[in-house]
Amino acid sequence: MQWAVSLSVIAVGIATIRPVGFSGRGLAVVVLIVLNSLFLLGRNVPEDRVPPRVAVVWMTLGIVAAAALIGTARSGTGYLFAYFLVGHIGYRLPLARAVPLAALGGLLCGGVLYFRLGPGHETLPWGLGLSVALPVVMGIVSRSRQRAVEAVIESAESAERAARAEARTAALAERSRIARDVHDVLAHSLAGINMQLELVDALLDTGDLARVREANDKAHSLVKESLKQAQWTVHALREDALPLIPSLTAMVESSGHRDALTVGGTVREPSARTVQHLLRIAQEALTNAARHAPGGDVRVEVTFAAASTTLRIRNGPATREAAGSGGGMGLIGMRERIAMVDGTLTAGPITEGPDRGGWQVEAVIPE
Repeated sequence: MQWAVSLSVIAVGIATIRPVGFSGRGLAVVVLIVLNSLFLLGRNVPEDRVPPRVAVVWMTLGIVAAAALIGTARSGTGYLFAYFLVGHIGYRLPLARAVPLAALGGLLCGGVLYFRLGPGHETLPWGLGLSVALPVVMGIVSRSRQRAVEAVIESAESAERAARAEARTAALAERSRIARDVHDVLAHSLAGINMQLELVDALLDTGDLARVREANDKAHSLVKESLKQAQWTVHALREDALPLIPSLTAMVESSGHRDALTVGGTVREPSARTVQHLLRIAQEALTNAARHAPGGDVRVEVTFAAASTTLRIRNGPATREAAGSGGGMGLIGMRERIAMVDGTLTAGPITEGPDRGGWQVEAVIPE
């Protein structure tokens, strides 16, 4: 559009400004038309390619050339060059430079006509020369609008970049969560199954079929337990928010302990993130209790305080032989989870009371 306007002004000027020729005043008019055209076409050069000082010099010379054309030509629309150039001054230069330069252009063009400098078009009033300074206002307004649009675009691009970065961070966090969940389910289970299968291989050479059958049964038991835990994990991954108490109740009952859950305080539904971590901690604690203290009593307590939610899992000592130790990463995983929500986790043996010799895990998550 800017190129079209510039070329249109040049075409109108060439068609209407007189005299033109190859000598005398006609040659001077031709030279001034060429100079004004070049200065006007300079509007289309991007700002970042023209240093500020060069732009000021170029526009100052353009105003002088426009005033000279008004004073030299006898007829035509030479003043159009001054109008469009001054308008571009308001757009291209800061306010502190644009206004004085536009005023200079108005005074030069008005002075040329007022003092009849040269054989200018005598029918043009000198006030027309002064009005050359007015287009600077349009240029300033256009500049302000352009800067506002650029600011909006930049803000939108920044917001989009931030949204993409946040999405990448969320995706990485989700991948880490899924990896942690899968590890919690598989690490202990596979380690226990592998140990039992190695024991079966070792016993086969001895011909002790009773112990082979016993180890095989333990391996089958670990497989069933692993499948159950995997189902809970997949269910949790598919759901955005699980209800805490119903989910805990189903989890405790599926582990073989009925009426083992007690709830204290004013029941409320914690945030989805809190529920997710509490369920995974409960799942890990129940899995460890079944593996390391088979046959022992298990109690799960949830306490709602004003500023926190507490989950406590206690199990008594084992009444049957344990299936074997796991990979030792369960407690580490629970601590990592609780740290993600700025909570605290304590775990250790029970040294007194009816559950003496058992184990307790307590997680406290602030709301």
